[in-house]
Amino acid sequence: MIVASVINELTYKAARSAGAGGQHVNKVATKVTVCFDIKASKGINEREKSLILSKLATKLTKSGVLIMSCGSSRSQHRNKEIVTNRLLGVLKASLKTLPPRKASRRTKASVQKRLDTKKKQSQKKANRKKPLW
Repeated sequence: MIVASVINELTYKAARSAGAGGQHVNKVATKVTVCFDIKASKGINEREKSLILSKLATKLTKSGVLIMSCGSSRSQHRNKEIVTNRLLGVLKASLKTLPPRKASRRTKASVQKRLDTKKKQSQKKANRKKPLW
């Protein structure tokens, strides 16, 4: 499973959270940033790596590192749990492949309905014109 192998390769950093808070926020590092190097990962095979790199290309650094952070909670342990679950969710979502789209055609009835509507609209506008004498 991807979860166990990936968790061992995560690197965490703690920093002071941004925003208002008071005395507590100035001395405690509760914000947690997690880094995951996809290219250097040994727990993911090459097919999964290429899939993740292509789907998460906008969220990665140039060296292929996925960085996420969380500072929503006042507890560092809770933030670590939140950001780890978020990262694993993103990785799982990027590994899902959608089935290929089947080409479909419009039904004859829908085409006929569209043409009838166009005829009615053109007839309505033609009736607004001045009659030819």
